[in-house]
Amino acid sequence: MGDFFKKAFADMKESAKAQHEVDKANFAAVKAESKAQWEEAKAMSNPEFMKAKMQAERDAQIAEAEKRRAEAQARIEAAKK
Repeated sequence: MGDFFKKAFADMKESAKAQHEVDKANFAAVKAESKAQWEEAKAMSNPEFMKAKMQAERDAQIAEAEKRRAEAQARIEAAKK
C-alpha cells in the first residue's frame, strides 16, 4: 500500500510540474500579446504609421481586385471558345 501512495504522489508532483510549465508558457504568450497590442495602439497615434497601414490595406485590396478581374477575363475567354 505504501508504494502505491509513493507512486501516486510522485505522479502528482510530475503532473504539477508539467502544468506549471504550461502555465508559464501561456502567461508569457499572453504577456507578449498584450505588449504587442499596446505597441500597436501606441503606433496608431502616429499619423505616418496610420497612412502606411491604410496604404498597405488599399494595395492588398487592389491586388485582390486585379486577381479577380484576371480570373473573370479568363472565364470570358474560355466561354467564347
